[in-house]
Amino acid sequence: MRYREQRWQLVEKVLRPGGIRDTRVLEAVQNTPRHEFVPEAVRDQAYLDRALPIGDQQTISSPFIVALMTEILKTKPTDKVLEIGTGSGYQAAILSPLVASVYTMEIVEELQTRTAALLQRLGYTNIFTRAGDGYQGWSEHAPYDKIIVTCSPDKIPQPLIDQLREGGLMVIPVGERYQQMLRCYRKVGQQLVNEYSRPTQFVPMIGLAEARREDKVDGSRPRIINGDFEAEARESFIPSWYYEFGVKLKRDGLAPRGPQVAAFASDKAGQPSMLLQGMPLDGRLVSKVLLSGWVTTRDVKLSQNWEEQPFIVLQFLNEDRNHIGYHWLGPFVGDLPWRRYEREVPIPPENREAIVKIGLFGAIGAASFDGIEISVLAAKPPPAP
Repeated sequence: MRYREQRWQLVEKVLRPGGIRDTRVLEAVQNTPRHEFVPEAVRDQAYLDRALPIGDQQTISSPFIVALMTEILKTKPTDKVLEIGTGSGYQAAILSPLVASVYTMEIVEELQTRTAALLQRLGYTNIFTRAGDGYQGWSEHAPYDKIIVTCSPDKIPQPLIDQLREGGLMVIPVGERYQQMLRCYRKVGQQLVNEYSRPTQFVPMIGLAEARREDKVDGSRPRIINGDFEAEARESFIPSWYYEFGVKLKRDGLAPRGPQVAAFASDKAGQPSMLLQGMPLDGRLVSKVLLSGWVTTRDVKLSQNWEEQPFIVLQFLNEDRNHIGYHWLGPFVGDLPWRRYEREVPIPPENREAIVKIGLFGAIGAASFDGIEISVLAAKPPPAP
């Protein structure tokens, strides 16, 4: 009963306000036990809207992203779906009651074996799993009505295009390691036509896709892209940032870094309200950074929940993408004029990547952000080969 109530809260306070409208998708989330698909150590976070580590350097996507991808896939009860990146099995479980069959591939064999056993234990009879490199797809059962990819290549693998039926849809995150777009394509005349786009961040597609990847990350040079918010919005989304909740690009004549700012406003406590950006940050190469940003607030109430207040947050992740800590600027409450805040932040040696987060985080009131930056203060020599 406790988990059922948490799922209801997830649907009513996150997914519906976030724009998910498909009632079949909302029902699938309401009826799917996400706590079964996460490690016991993070089970208490199963119904929070966040990605969680599941081992083998993989994560389970946030419930909102799973619901969004499922909604834009426009599932039908007759669909045969190919999923690339089984992971925990949660996305396949959400799809199961919505389609005829799900064929799902996972490149990490141990993870695939574990997830296949879990899906069987939970009684999913129309999900078929196999271990393999998703870059090549699963040609034996092609063509597919829909293809959903839950890891990010820098280019769409040609075998997946070939295995999608004419008129079918593919949902896939594409781009650089930390700058990706979630896209929905329709196959028309052997070509893919883009029908939907928004910024996102997924784990990389490994195997052949990683071997052919042209962009290489540099953990010694963390940086925030479009931290001044002057890049023009594309298709109503703020470029280079993702997980966009409760925020709009607005013009402010007093803004310190150009006219545009990221402006948050909410009149409901606990409402999702944040903006994220990931970056490489290797604790073996960088020992200290300066986190800084400009903030102004209006009528922000002090919350009983300390985390539900405006912040600038730097979150740390190790090589398994486990959360290992964070530092922050704030909280920013009351009525504050534009002011620059900064903090020197030590980087844990085991850190490999970071996420910058800004927003109200559930607070009531309004807050605007500008000039969000990270600069390296202390570097280390690269480790010996």
